[in-house]
Amino acid sequence: MLLIYGNEPDFSHSTLGLYANLARLKLPYPEAVFDIKYFKSNPLPFYTLAHELAPGRYRPTKTHSFIRLLHEKKYLHTCFTQNIDTLERRAGIPADRIIEAHGSFATQRCIKCKHPFDDIEMKRMIREKEVPKCKRCGGLVKPDIVFFGEALPAEFHKSIYNLASADLLFIMGTSLTVYPFAGLTQLVRKSCPRVLINLDPVGDIGSRIDDVLLLGKCDKMVEDLCKLLGWEKELEDLWAETVNSLDSEEIKVDPPAPTIEEEVKKLTDEVEETLKISEELRGEVQKLTQPSSSKTPFGASGDASKVVKEESDSSESRPGAKKETKESTEGEGLAKAVNVEDKESTKEAGDVGKT
Repeated sequence: MLLIYGNEPDFSHSTLGLYANLARLKLPYPEAVFDIKYFKSNPLPFYTLAHELAPGRYRPTKTHSFIRLLHEKKYLHTCFTQNIDTLERRAGIPADRIIEAHGSFATQRCIKCKHPFDDIEMKRMIREKEVPKCKRCGGLVKPDIVFFGEALPAEFHKSIYNLASADLLFIMGTSLTVYPFAGLTQLVRKSCPRVLINLDPVGDIGSRIDDVLLLGKCDKMVEDLCKLLGWEKELEDLWAETVNSLDSEEIKVDPPAPTIEEEVKKLTDEVEETLKISEELRGEVQKLTQPSSSKTPFGASGDASKVVKEESDSSESRPGAKKETKESTEGEGLAKAVNVEDKESTKEAGDVGKT
């Protein structure tokens, strides 16, 4: 059994936010980010985008685990993939069963002297969005992915002859628009059944009597197929293993910048909290300045200012009255300070309302 698999977004879609970033890179045309001539003159846009593409950020899908399951059951001969994200490897499919037609991030080397570059150092530089240079000759280092203007890997050309001996061909998650990859489906014998698992019909799949079309999302289709085959639990178990394939240390995603609405809400909340604190503080001051029945003949409802005045007049005849008057005066000063703070806070709230 052979399998043709491709799940990379094309330039007309912004899947995973990948091509949404192209506008800010100020490229002469979108494909320039993967053009070898442009890369040699300006590699920075690619390494800015590589931060989004590099392995470790995304978990393999159930479709990847289905391919692994085919291998575990001794059905998989070769998996041809257009993907460059190494998710097939992370799903546990052996490298010798995978033909990465467009290369991948699995390895990298100098484009001048072809000397390999260290994996850990490459990951660090991609994380920091830096351009790696060869330690031997100083040339530019590039992941072993196929850019426009470069030839496909030799392994791809050697392996296409396997298609002639296939007894079953799966085609999954591909538009079959990029040649020569798109021509692989034509290389199997006419007696070889071709099974398309895809959102839409592609190529000439369906033109042969033995062709089978399972149209829908790949993950859902492979789940349904595994239920029919009695492989449902095995698929779930293999997919559960991929949860550890994510590498949080490898790529750190920058948090999104706050929106204007979020900034306004934050400022409003801060002002409201300030007003709340000021109100609580004024309440505490009023408690301190409010005379109690044990200290004044006017009782709890007496006028605090009157108490202060009368106690001041009789300070000579009442020991300790001078101290109480001072405390009351200080309380009034603090109350005035709180009122000023309230006015400032109210002004801030008014400014926010104007904003």
